[in-house]
Amino acid sequence: MCRRRRENSANSLAFERHHERRVITRLEYGEQGTNPRFVGTNLVGEPDGLYDGLYCQRGEAENRIKEAQLDLFGTRASCSRFIANQFRLLLAALAYTLMQRLRALALQGTEFERASAATIRVRLLKIGASILRNTRRVRVMLASHHPPRVLFATAASKLAALGP
Repeated sequence: MCRRRRENSANSLAFERHHERRVITRLEYGEQGTNPRFVGTNLVGEPDGLYDGLYCQRGEAENRIKEAQLDLFGTRASCSRFIANQFRLLLAALAYTLMQRLRALALQGTEFERASAATIRVRLLKIGASILRNTRRVRVMLASHHPPRVLFATAASKLAALGP
């Protein structure tokens, strides 16, 4: 895949305001065609540093918020009581935090390292298992046809090695 990228900066009167604004232009083209982006700002700095370091990071944060809302059911507030809806939102925030820590601690260097929360939940965590408990230990017996069972075992052992 061949991508070419050029960034530029210019001053203009934006949105009929009487204050000059700086417009950062990112022109990218490749196999899929052109991809122009324009950002209006009053911040000082290099165009590539502002675009990549600030505005792309902001977009990434918005993607993580969307992921929490859609993939981890962060928008479910169907109860008539405020406290119940607040508790549901708290559970979604906890699920998001656990998913982020799972990525950082146990899934580094694997195929699920950059996977969305929905992909990790459905393909790695949502599996059938039988749980056997006796006086000394709890055994989890996973389905034998679970495709990423080796990855699941590796992630579980990485988490267990961290301790309580």
